[in-house]
Amino acid sequence: MFGRTIRSVFRAVTPVARIAVDQPSAGRRSFAAGSVPDEVKGFKIGRLNHVAIAVPDLPAASKLYREVFGAAVSEPMPQPEHGVFTVFVELGPNQTKVELLHPMGPTSPISKFLEKNPSGGIHHVCFEVADIQKALDQVTAHGLKVIDPKPKIGAHGKPVVFLHPKSCNSVLVELEQA
Repeated sequence: MFGRTIRSVFRAVTPVARIAVDQPSAGRRSFAAGSVPDEVKGFKIGRLNHVAIAVPDLPAASKLYREVFGAAVSEPMPQPEHGVFTVFVELGPNQTKVELLHPMGPTSPISKFLEKNPSGGIHHVCFEVADIQKALDQVTAHGLKVIDPKPKIGAHGKPVVFLHPKSCNSVLVELEQA
């Protein structure tokens, strides 16, 4: 097994893997490690700021992260512009967080999410960007659908925009000004 090449391992796995290994990437771009194509040099996502989780019971979710996982957990903060209460869970020195989301009422987008997912679940991921307007211009120029093209102030007091899941591999993506 150790003497086999990676190509031979992938070839043996499935027909799909054989196609991926044996055929050139028809129409797909491949970037060398660390390279950035010219058309995206003006914009680049930064670090993962947070993963947002919709929860049906905010006190219970907060208690889980505080008492079971030993994390620092903020007090609930109302975000009326977004129709949610947020709690931030600190994950250590890299400052990435878990954001717990709970609806403020039945018209909240989180209420709709919880109707479909009664136990809760991952709602979105948030990446930092150096310039929200440049990021917005770049993603729209590439045809990505933005939920609201006018940046709003997010839970961290910074401008944010959300990219539609249909444009981002079925994941709701938030971009936040760093």
